Amino acid sequence: MPHRIHLEQFGNVHALPVLHYKMEFAHLVRQAVELVQPDCIAIELPPTLEAPFLRGVRRLPEISVLTYDVSTASLLRGKVAEGGSQSVYLLIEPADPLVEAARQALEREIPLHLIDIDLDDYPLHEEPVPDSYAVQRIGLAPYYREFAAAFAPVVPDREDLRREKGMAWHLQQLSAKHGRVLLVCGMYHLGRIREFFQDPQGEPLARVKRENVRLFNLHPASCREVLGEFPFVNAVYEQRRGEFPPEPAGEGPSLRKRFHALELIAGGKRDIPEAEALTLSIARSVRLVGCLGEMPDRQRIILRLFLESARHYKQETGEPVRVWQKRAFFRFARNCALLDGLLLPDLYHLLSAARGCVDDNFAHAFCRLATFYPWQKEVSDLPTISLDLADLWRQSRRIRFRPKERRHGKGLSRLAFLNRKREKHPGEWLEGFDDPSICSYPPEDLVIEDYGRFLKKKGAKQLSEEQCRVEPFTVSMLDGIDMRETLRNIHEGRIYVRQQERVKGGVGSVVVIFDEDRRGERYPYLMTWLGEHTQESDMAFYATPPEDNIVGPGISRCEYGGFVLASPPRRMLDVWHTADYSFARSKSEVLLLAALDYSLEKHVVYVAARPPRSYFKQLAARFGRKIVYIPLGSLSPVRLKHLRVFHVLAGHDKRGIARDYVW
Repeated sequence: MPHRIHLEQFGNVHALPVLHYKMEFAHLVRQAVELVQPDCIAIELPPTLEAPFLRGVRRLPEISVLTYDVSTASLLRGKVAEGGSQSVYLLIEPADPLVEAARQALEREIPLHLIDIDLDDYPLHEEPVPDSYAVQRIGLAPYYREFAAAFAPVVPDREDLRREKGMAWHLQQLSAKHGRVLLVCGMYHLGRIREFFQDPQGEPLARVKRENVRLFNLHPASCREVLGEFPFVNAVYEQRRGEFPPEPAGEGPSLRKRFHALELIAGGKRDIPEAEALTLSIARSVRLVGCLGEMPDRQRIILRLFLESARHYKQETGEPVRVWQKRAFFRFARNCALLDGLLLPDLYHLLSAARGCVDDNFAHAFCRLATFYPWQKEVSDLPTISLDLADLWRQSRRIRFRPKERRHGKGLSRLAFLNRKREKHPGEWLEGFDDPSICSYPPEDLVIEDYGRFLKKKGAKQLSEEQCRVEPFTVSMLDGIDMRETLRNIHEGRIYVRQQERVKGGVGSVVVIFDEDRRGERYPYLMTWLGEHTQESDMAFYATPPEDNIVGPGISRCEYGGFVLASPPRRMLDVWHTADYSFARSKSEVLLLAALDYSLEKHVVYVAARPPRSYFKQLAARFGRKIVYIPLGSLSPVRLKHLRVFHVLAGHDKRGIARDYVW
């Protein structure tokens, strides 16, 4: 809205106070150019950097890095570090107000002047400033007024005064030559520049040429760490500078690698356009963060980032992000931001919330989209440079993501969870499906066998509790005091004791039903696996088809709809094509029949959202069995979610490489 902008005017100079590398102020620059229609634009950069800086601006939307060397002693005020010099880096990215001012000047053919003076001995400043999102809500005028009041007691450095007097002198020269001058500079300096402008200033003594100024292309992997605004914000802002891109039709390409079964056999080649899917997510968000010409709403940008990441997460894992997880995500991120004195969370807060409120796979999808910048390429017309936060002298915080399995020999950096292997060329992973045999991934076998033992113990405990007898204390304590019953009847003034009846027979087979799949569409893959050794159970399950999600060479990611475990191994036939089970109405009933048939113990544990039909209790009694029902909701949803995913390997040779692709 126009009322959000505020210009300080002195003489024929219209000054816009800004914070560097903030999207809101970059948009205000565009509004200021439209409002003032200046005859020239002046920005807070030294003229010694003009040629490489303008070349970097012309390369946009590709991001460039301008760098030169200065004395470390001057930066650290005498604390000389090893080497004696330090590289200074200037990032040329779309959502920076000085860069936007230069772009406006070039696009509208308005004279551009860099009016700062070049100093080696300018100290580092880390002033705390209010969150730039406040400009979106209250406008620039009250924001700048509060900023100026807060920094009024601060005594400026000698170097600041030199720069401000130098900029005031340049403005006096421009003011005499042009009718309307638009100044874009940091709000920390603007008040004193205005004061110095009123008095005649002498031409400053300053460097007129700087040697060894270099311009580089920023490596795409560095964009995720070093940009002032994280890449998703930069990309949305860039696409909103002109006309909106066409609205994508439908859902667009999926990030899940799907192949037809014949393609797996024939080794067909097909590219999965991850970059295209991420680019469409950005294009889909552009229209939904503000009307054309309005300031992009950062809060809506974060919402769109969450929703698009949730869509990608569902494509890859089959699991939707629940409403309660969304609510927890934004509450957690908001609280983290408030603790750091911000109105809205930064990328670190968002990733922490994604990992803590959903899971690591969602955090991967979130970070992949948040750090994706579609125009940045590794090979360009300039040499490519890789940077991290340490190179830019910025503070950093680490966040660690738990891999599914500890991978020895690999460090867990703050972005290690992004290091999933990708195809080197389209169809590479299909070449791994040359072995007609299939097998499981042993670490997942250990997890599911361990959970099967846990369910057997839980079923036995539930049986024991069902056969527990409680009575008032008379002459014997029996098996101990029943505290719950005693408290419930405390008004009687009596103590209740319990007697534990012994359960005859153990627990044999275990059935776990995640989804009954009554329509038979989501889990069409039916399989019976035999245990490879005495520590493994025979297993029958129904799941998503392996060709639906390829994650590595000969490695498929599947999701159980339900399974049955029966031991000892190597006894189970193909339960899905047995005529004895033909009367079953669903896949879950087939698994329950197999559990009753192959169990060597009296009791069978059945875990599902709903208990089985009463007919099966009668059938179990005929077999001399008893079904122990455990509600699915009584178990840990986090553990169940982890258990539900498994991988099918095309041959035993894939077990040696599977740990690099399993997630």
